[in-house]
Amino acid sequence: MNEGVILALMREALTVGMLIGAPVLGTTLVVGIVVSIVQAATQVNEATLTFVPKLIAVFVALLIFGPWMMATLLDFSAGILANMATYGR
Repeated sequence: MNEGVILALMREALTVGMLIGAPVLGTTLVVGIVVSIVQAATQVNEATLTFVPKLIAVFVALLIFGPWMMATLLDFSAGILANMATYGR
């Protein structure tokens, strides 16, 4: 296994990790900004107010994007396992 193969595997692993994390992180970011704007407009500065909407948003995002995330992970894992014999050369 040479450096090129290792770098390609690491690049693919990082790309898959970013793709899988993006929907949940993006949803949390949008909900956090909206709740912050509402808090600033109403001058309600309660720290626990942001927790419940973010928790619900993450749950909904996982329900919506979960099958795609699992399929992406399975494709990546299957590709690694299918090519395992060629990585040892």
